[in-house]
Parts: sequence; C-alpha cells; structure tokens
Amino acid sequence: MNDPIDSRTQVLLIDDDPHLRQALSQTLDLAGFKVQTLADAKGLASRIASDWPGVVVSDIRMPGINGLELLRQLHDQDADLPVLLITGHGDVPLAVQAMRDGAYDFLEKPFASEALLDSVRRAVEVRRLKLENRNLRLALTDRQQLGARLIGQSAPMLRLREQVGALAAINTDVLILGETGAGKEVVARALHDLSARRKGPFVAINAGALAESVVESELFGHEAGAFTGAQKRRIGKFEFANGGTLFLDEIESMSLDVQVKLLRLLQERVVERLGGNQLIPLDIRVIAATKEDLRGAADQGRFRPDLYYRLNVAPLRIPPLRERGEDILLLFQYHAETAALRHGLPVRELSTSLRAQLLGHAWPGNVRELQNAAERFALGLDTGLDQPGEASVIVSTGAGLSDQVEAYERALISAEMSKSHNSLRSLAEALGIARKTLHDKLRKHGLDFAGSSNDDND
Repeated sequence: MNDPIDSRTQVLLIDDDPHLRQALSQTLDLAGFKVQTLADAKGLASRIASDWPGVVVSDIRMPGINGLELLRQLHDQDADLPVLLITGHGDVPLAVQAMRDGAYDFLEKPFASEALLDSVRRAVEVRRLKLENRNLRLALTDRQQLGARLIGQSAPMLRLREQVGALAAINTDVLILGETGAGKEVVARALHDLSARRKGPFVAINAGALAESVVESELFGHEAGAFTGAQKRRIGKFEFANGGTLFLDEIESMSLDVQVKLLRLLQERVVERLGGNQLIPLDIRVIAATKEDLRGAADQGRFRPDLYYRLNVAPLRIPPLRERGEDILLLFQYHAETAALRHGLPVRELSTSLRAQLLGHAWPGNVRELQNAAERFALGLDTGLDQPGEASVIVSTGAGLSDQVEAYERALISAEMSKSHNSLRSLAEALGIARKTLHDKLRKHGLDFAGSSNDDND
C-alpha cells in the first residue's frame, strides 16, 4: 500500500464497493484508459507525484477517509489535479459543496457509462494541458541569467548563448546579423550586461530612424554655431556612451559619408564634434546590427568594403524563429505570462488548437511577431495567426516538401520532449508511435532525450 501510483495510470478509481469498482474499471479499460483501483484512500495523497498525468475518480461515502477529505488532501498537494466524485442520491448537497471546493465533476448514482467516460475524457485532457503548461513555466524559471534573456532550447539558441557568453568577456566590437524582429537589441544588451562595461551606459540608436540631416549631429555631436540652429554644444551618442557600449542598429541605412566617419572612429577610438577641432578619446564598445547582407551591399557599392571588414571581426547570427521551432511554445508561454502579469490578468492555458497554430505559423516577423500574438492572447483577443490548415511550415520558404515535413516533425517531437516525460515509453505513447520508431526519429533529428530509458522490459 506504500508504493507510489504508477506514472502510466490515467484513472485512479477508489470505491469500497468491490462490485461497482470492478464494473467501472471494466468500462474505463474497454474505453482505452489505463486504470488502477483502490478500496480506500488511506495514505493516497502522499503516493501521487506532483507531475502524475492522471485523474482521480472517487466515491464520496467511504470508511476512513471519505471523498471530500480526499479532495482536500489532494488539492493541498496539487490544486490542478482533477477529482471526479461519485455520489448517492442523498449526497448531492455534499457534491455541490465539493464542486465549490474545486472538484472537477460529480456523477449521481445510477449514471450511464457514457456519462462517466465523457467526464473522464475531458478531465484527462485538462490534466494534460495543465501539466504541459506547468512544465513550460518550469523550463522558463530554471535558467541562468543568459538563458533567461535568450530563451530557447534549440541547438541554434544553445550555440548563440555560448557565443554571447564568450564574446561578452572580450572587449571587441561585434556585428549582429538577424532578420527584423529576431531580437538583435536583446542580444546587444546581453553582451553589455555580462561584460566588464555593465556599470557604464548602454546607448541604443537606430540609424534607420534618423533623418539624413541630423544623423551626424546625433552620432558625433556638434559645437555651438556648427550649422544654422546649432545654438549650443551637443554631446553625440558615441561620446555619451563613453565607458560603456553603443548599439547601432540598421547600420546598412547609413550614408557613405557617415560610414567614413564611423570607420575612422572605430580605428582610432576618437570622435570629433561637428564644427570642432578637438579629438575626444573614447573608451567604448560598438555593437552594430543589420538585417541585410553587408558583403552583398558592399559589392553593390551601397556599403564601404573597408567598414564591412572592420565590423565583421566578431559576427553573431541570430537564427530566425522558423529555424528553431522547438522554442516557439516556450517563447509564447513566457511572453503571454509576462503580458498577463503586466496587465494584472490571470495566466491563460495554451489549448491544443493554439499549440498547433503556433507550431505551424511561419513567423515572418520572428520573436517580435510572436510577442505581439502572445500579448493579444493574454488580453483574451484573437492571436491573428493562421489557422493550422492554412499555415506555413516553420522552415524557410524555399525549402522542399521533404525538408518542411522533417522540420515540422522535429519541432513536434521536441515540443513533446519539453513536457518532462520520464521514459522513452511515455514519450512514444504521447507521440502515438512505437519505441523503435521513436529511437530512429531521435537519431535522425539529432535529438537527445534526457528521460530514463530503462523501460525496455516494461
């Protein structure tokens, strides 16, 4: 009686009537559920693990611990565990009170088999979604500082975090390459905050948002009288960032004249204000970012080749979201919870249909698009995403059908792996495939399952 409940059990049935217990067990077993039966609830709460994936069906009237006391004990340990209560005719008022106390459902004797099965099916699905979302939240909180900023468990994100960690400790300029919305400023801030310059200023400027007439003044500063309207001295962004880091986004939008001055600044580490003659020494780290192919722009005469080679010493490429489909659910959960907390709203659960939408969407706007969708979801609005049948697969547009199928399959397996299955058998069952097939697919996709594999003889 002291053994823990089998983790593969889907329905735990407790009733002191052996005939009813056997009849209900057969009904559930024939419907495909893995059932475990008990004659009493003594010591039961301590034997159920917090991540147990099943539901409890219990009679209310039992010797020792009755169904209401069992409900309280189970919910003290795990408030998300669905408990279905079976009542006699005279117990209906008790059952109504139990519902107020958090029971998932109650069935009044005599009840039809289909009523039991319908309630159990819904409860099992609710339990599955609760645990999936709980595991996603645990994965988000169980991280070091860099992992909490650059969220993801995919191979591209693991490589990116490793590169950022290495470059943060080196006082060298960095060129960040990434599509719109991929998180270039997030990476730049991580490089600054993990560096020896963290106590200095972090100055971010978007070159693409500056008018041609003011870009030099904004970046390099000016002296009073340098041009019409310059009534007093202005400290430029480079000078203001002295002792810290300057993040220069959309560097490809800078004019060739400004690129000349930037090249000089990077080489000599001095800045000269417009209208001035004084060379001001700088102790800064420059992190530039672009969404374009700068080498191609240089070949076309739109970007200076010498500046490109000067910047390209330590390049960092941020993978687009379509290349790391394993991270989509984790990122969406994080941003949805952040938005809910910011607006003082309860955290919503991710439904099965929404998960399919998230995994199937192409994410042309990358993390920024996902963040906006998560915010809308947290507010109770439509996410604005494609329906599963209309969605693009999370790989590049030019990929062939087989590549798209493989990428989608890998994403689905990775998403299921994030749910903390404790054995290959449970992972295979969740995916609906044989263990041999699962072994082959894990090998093919280069996935490393961290659960126990000692279930070959189960």
